[in-house]
Amino acid sequence: MSHQNSSTKINLFMISKLLLFVFLFISQFANANDTIPQRPNIIYILADDMGYSDIGCYGSEIKTPNLDKIASNGIKLRSFYNNARCCPTRASLLTGQFPHTVGMGEMVSPETAPIQTGSYQGYLDPKYPTIAETLKANGYNTYMTGKWHVGERSQHWPLTRGFEHYFGLISGASSYYEIIPQEIGKRHIVLDDKDYEIPKDSFYLTDAFTTYAIQYLNDQKKQHAGNPFFLYVAYTAPHFPIHAYEQDIVKYEKLYEQGWDITRTNRYKKMIQLGLIDKRYQLTERPADIEDWDKVADKKQWVRKMAVYAAMVDRMDQNIGRLIAALKANKQYDNTLIIFMSDNGGCAENVDGRNFNDKNVPIGAKGSYVTYDYPWANVSNTPFRKYKKFMHEGGMITPCIIQWPAKIKAKPGFNEGVGHIIDLLPTSLELAGVPINNLPGQSLSYLWNGKAMQPETYFWEHVGNKAMRKGNWKIVKDIEDADWELYDMSTDLTESNNLAKINTTLLNQMIAEYELWTKKNSVKVFVKGKNKAD
Repeated sequence: MSHQNSSTKINLFMISKLLLFVFLFISQFANANDTIPQRPNIIYILADDMGYSDIGCYGSEIKTPNLDKIASNGIKLRSFYNNARCCPTRASLLTGQFPHTVGMGEMVSPETAPIQTGSYQGYLDPKYPTIAETLKANGYNTYMTGKWHVGERSQHWPLTRGFEHYFGLISGASSYYEIIPQEIGKRHIVLDDKDYEIPKDSFYLTDAFTTYAIQYLNDQKKQHAGNPFFLYVAYTAPHFPIHAYEQDIVKYEKLYEQGWDITRTNRYKKMIQLGLIDKRYQLTERPADIEDWDKVADKKQWVRKMAVYAAMVDRMDQNIGRLIAALKANKQYDNTLIIFMSDNGGCAENVDGRNFNDKNVPIGAKGSYVTYDYPWANVSNTPFRKYKKFMHEGGMITPCIIQWPAKIKAKPGFNEGVGHIIDLLPTSLELAGVPINNLPGQSLSYLWNGKAMQPETYFWEHVGNKAMRKGNWKIVKDIEDADWELYDMSTDLTESNNLAKINTTLLNQMIAEYELWTKKNSVKVFVKGKNKAD
């Protein structure tokens, strides 16, 4: 009997020890996992037609406190590239491919045009999955608000390309207050896959995009709290027509009475103070076809244009603040990766020929339809030259801000790494734990995980304008120019010293590599340039 009791005691002791071991093991495992961040939520925020120096933390006098705060808590890249035009940039952002690969070598094709195939077909090739399709297949909920512009036909709209919900503008430029009569049937604002009836009062496109984005965040919290999400907010601001609230415009009218020469010089000085630019950045000269401000006749109108443009950037920033507040209220903020950038540089286009503008209303009000034009676009692109659609830096370099509070420690100053819009998809897939296959870009995670950057080779072509960057060297050619140019980007980031005649061997090697890329991607030869507004 005593023997049985002792055996029972031993067994109970052994069982209790085993249970204690299991408990400790599970506890340790759980604690270990607590230190590993969940797959992050991912938000892309894309500005439209905004230049390199148009936000405060990149040198602007425009008030952007929310973007500035995101930047101070994350990483700011000195050299990050888009594709110099809206449609090609959006194609690369969504697919991680060069735009020609996915059929968006130029602009979107009209809804009524015959469906074609190839590098210039004008809609995203279904053979290449979008980030929304890939992340959705791997457990993410997917949402989008804003400008689509990569497929006009309903079979190419966002809900067919992996987004669960969408509110936005299918086409390109549009009034911020309405679909104007001249564009009915050519412009679609849709909710999911149905045309949206715009309220007659109190509607402003930038605000509406944000309101629906917040609604999707709130629905995510209520309905899918355990899942990560991907949200793509594609603002049309500050793309023409320049429209803004009067209370935002009045903040800037007095400021721009100083004109574009002083404004550009002041931005350049601020960029130096911020540590954004240094002796490698020579301030490019004002183009000869832009008047000296002192000689400008109609200064009042020009001041108004830039004040409205600044108000649009200001309002976009206010809305980004609303988005951040919603994330914090939903406790979604800490584990959300946010990336902000622009689709191209400042826009030098003029749309007076459309005859949409009502000259009886103030610039910026409902019924007006104008651009801020190339003199102010030159300010937006400080210190670079050229504009949207061109392949010099002014056309395709963008601010890029990356924040992920749970993982990325704030980095003072500006990161020297070079990135491209094609790098966003591999970055997101890596963080989501999804295999990266057949993508030309690389993950940007090296920016915060201590690994060395692997130099990449980037290629561009748009309406005959061409460029290639390989390490620190860049070749570029406008269609109107006879010859290629060559620049050492380690010492000459504003492309002020053309080395084509000095280093012909390197130039020819890079041209040969570029030509191979054009053949692989069926890049067509343009006889002369185009400047078609989108």
